Order: sequence, then C-alpha cells, then structure tokens
Amino acid sequence: MKGYDPHAFEPFAVTVDLAVFTVRGGALNVLLIRRGQDPYAGAWALPGGFLLPRESAETAARRELAEETGLPEPVVAALHLEQLRTYSDPDRDPRMRVVSVAFAALVPDMPEPVAEGGGDAAQARWVPVGETGPLAFDHARIVSDARSRIGAKLEYTCLATGFCPPEFTLGELQSVYETVWDIALDRPNFRRKVLATPGFVEAVPGAARLTGGRGKPAALYRAGPATALHPPLLRPTEGHPK
Repeated sequence: MKGYDPHAFEPFAVTVDLAVFTVRGGALNVLLIRRGQDPYAGAWALPGGFLLPRESAETAARRELAEETGLPEPVVAALHLEQLRTYSDPDRDPRMRVVSVAFAALVPDMPEPVAEGGGDAAQARWVPVGETGPLAFDHARIVSDARSRIGAKLEYTCLATGFCPPEFTLGELQSVYETVWDIALDRPNFRRKVLATPGFVEAVPGAARLTGGRGKPAALYRAGPATALHPPLLRPTEGHPK
C-alpha cells in the first residue's frame, strides 16, 4: 500500500496457548506438556506454539494440540475451543516480543495424551489444577483466567451434564459443579434450582440407583433438551471450599 512502510514497526511473533480441562477422579484436571527446549526446558506449560504464516489462530491451536499431546486428530478436530483472551505483556517471553491468543475448553471423556509429545514437548499429561506447581511463561495466569471462564459457562449452559453418565443422580451432577467451582454446595438448594430450570434435566421414569448408606435409592435423570439455563444457576457468593 502506498505510503505504508512495514519496516517502521518492530516485528513480533504470535502464539497460541490452550487451557483444556476435564474432570478425572473427582478432580478438575488441566492438560499440560513438559517443555523439551529452552526457554523453561523441563518446566510444565500449556500446549501451544507459534502461528505459521498462512494459519489462523484456531487452526494453529488445533495443530499444536495434536502435535504436542498426541491426541487423535478426530478428537482434536471435534474439540470446541473458546477464545479466552490475548496476552501481550512485552516481557512475557524471554526470546522476543510474543503475543499469545489463548483458548479454553472443558471437555468430557478425553483420552490420555501420549507419553511423549511432539514438537518442543517432551511429555504430556493431565494434572489436577491444584497440583500444577509453577508453570512456564505466564501460563499460571492463563489457567486461572480459563478456570474462571469455564466456571461461568456452568452458570449459563448445560455443559455439566456432559460430565455425568447418560443416567445420573442429582448428587453426581452437583459433584461436577463442586469440582469446577471448588466449593461445597447446599444439597437441597442445588436440587431445587436444577429442577426449577426448564429443560435442564429430565427424570428417568421408574429408575433409581443406590448411592451408599442406608437411604432409599436416588432418582435418576438424563440431560434435557435445553442448551442454555434460564434462569442461570449462579455460583453462591458465599460458600465453603471443598
């Protein structure tokens, strides 16, 4: 374009980072890779990497996720990624000025990543969020921001039912919320709100399951037809940590 000098601006790189969560063993887990190269060689980090010249951020995110974790391409292609935010602190990467576009996802039934990742990843694994320890770059901040976003999605969408069996008790559904929100919920209040939300869950006629103890079997439910919660199931402003 006439009058425009691209050399008048200092070049910088663009990367993608992915905060992918799942519920495993009753705990919220995040997918991490162990870096195989400097900077931060040997440190745990989020999957991600540099955009190629003719690549969109989302395309790069899926490519890097497949390369660094070894997750099957059909799984990666079907993953719903939500753009979280852009991280642009000038000193966030010691190599050069790097701006990162971060994505977040909360997914059920994710397979184990391969023991040895590809690219600059030496290893990939699911790690409980409370046990990640220090992370490379500003990835601890990204994990925190992504967890807040995912927690908000549970308030307004029916995402939580995807982490339950096809037929589940309200106690199992409550456990998903408590795991993601890291808070203990009042059982009667939670039950009342769920059953008052149109289309959230549907009772399975005549079905029940023993859940331990000497009480009567708990009624079973399945996911209803709704995709959004009206009214939303808001997180308590005051509560007790799990």
